[in-house]
Amino acid sequence: MNPVGRRLWASVWYLLEYLILGWVLFAVAFSAVTVTLVLAVTLAGLPLLIALAATIRGCATVERARAGRFLGEPVSGRYRTATQPGLIAKVKAKWRDSATWRDVAYLVGVFIPLMTLDTVVVVVWLVLLAGITLPIWYWAPQQTFDNGLTAHGVQLGYFPNGPHGHPAYGVYVDTLPKALLAAAVFLILFLLFSFVVRITARAHAIVARALLKAPEDPLADAKEVLARPGPLPSL
Repeated sequence: MNPVGRRLWASVWYLLEYLILGWVLFAVAFSAVTVTLVLAVTLAGLPLLIALAATIRGCATVERARAGRFLGEPVSGRYRTATQPGLIAKVKAKWRDSATWRDVAYLVGVFIPLMTLDTVVVVVWLVLLAGITLPIWYWAPQQTFDNGLTAHGVQLGYFPNGPHGHPAYGVYVDTLPKALLAAAVFLILFLLFSFVVRITARAHAIVARALLKAPEDPLADAKEVLARPGPLPSL
């Protein structure tokens, strides 16, 4: 398995997209639910309740498309439709639909844990990626320490009194050999952590699919058999 193959970059893009898009979808869905709770007691807000439900479904559709593209399979939803005319019937059909509340569960309910997990994984991955390039820029940063000393380099650890002071824990990268050694270590960690990125992205997409995909009909096979033409010609 290639740790830096196409699947890794697809995973990174999937997580990065959520770090940006997730906040927007959360804000829209959370606002829609909040306004719905306020307007649920008034008849004047019925048309808006229908529009808010459609807004939540639109946000969920965006995440279905992302999860389906990443997993390589369609993630489609199925919603109830009103069986009777009138605004009240439409509102009941939309807001009593379990699919709508599964959308809310994904867009709002699991937003914080997913966003936290994705952020931590992406930040660690980017730090390791930056560490591989240390030989190019290790000399540029200038550090100022507690004792007033200044020095160029990158501290990988704790150096309160400068690169040669005490106490000192870790490695202070201020020469090319140190930078090359540190970059080699970062490269190994980067390759290993790339599997974590892929696992995280897949887990996120599976959660999205589980909440946003229409549940399987347990009677689907039986309905298909009953829908087939029988052995005898119809009269």
